Amino acid sequence: MVTDGHNHTKHFSVDAEQTIDELINEAKAKGFTRIGITEHYEIDFPEDGLNWMFDLNEYDREFVKWQEKAGELELLKGVEFGYQSHVAEDIDKTASLIPFDVVLLSVHLFRGKDFYVDRECYKLPAKDLHREYMEMMAEMCERCDNYDVAAHYDYINRYTDNKSDFVTYDECPDVFDRFFEALITKEKALEINTKSIYKHRAGGFTRDLPDPAILNRYRQMGGKLITLGSDSHFKGSLAVCFDDAVEYLISLGFKESVYFKDRKPYFEPL
Repeated sequence: MVTDGHNHTKHFSVDAEQTIDELINEAKAKGFTRIGITEHYEIDFPEDGLNWMFDLNEYDREFVKWQEKAGELELLKGVEFGYQSHVAEDIDKTASLIPFDVVLLSVHLFRGKDFYVDRECYKLPAKDLHREYMEMMAEMCERCDNYDVAAHYDYINRYTDNKSDFVTYDECPDVFDRFFEALITKEKALEINTKSIYKHRAGGFTRDLPDPAILNRYRQMGGKLITLGSDSHFKGSLAVCFDDAVEYLISLGFKESVYFKDRKPYFEPL
């Protein structure tokens, strides 16, 4: 079974509700042999009353106990950093403080605001919004080095009320090419985030699967590293829409996905 490489628990991710026991039990019930846990770590996140950073050494110690609980289910110790232009060097340094299996990079802010809470950005034309967001994604992958995966490139349109908004390659091909060039040159992976598929489907969007032109261009440029993550935060959301995502990737010509262990890529068939 394809590894779900992007999951959160309430113990270290302040926006998650599931416990490690719930996540482990669900993974076993669904037949997984391996999952990644990638707790949120946001450096200099805008003040919202929450602490988006945690004690990395405590996480390292707790993870040993988690793996003992998990038994034969392999847990990959990961982290998800939120990118902002002024914290690029801090991310690279922090990612080396404890041994991780996988490091994810994400953009959770738009113009310094959390658009999960502040929806002002959605007043912009969708094409302009998506282009500016993808410019941040490209910059993130160019400026940072100590990471393995660029997570949910389509996060920007997850919370829009416009059901026809969809991130497409044709909106900003030059920016997508920058983004892919950085990933491919640095041998980093592109994540297909199945929570985005779920959110679009549940919200009645006109489309839900990733734009095929994006994935076709990634392959055309030489991209080979594709990872899947459900971005689960709640009990019952592990591997949501995984079967559909795998089938879709196969239809586009992908044959393998990748997971990371000890910061090294390992391929598994789709």
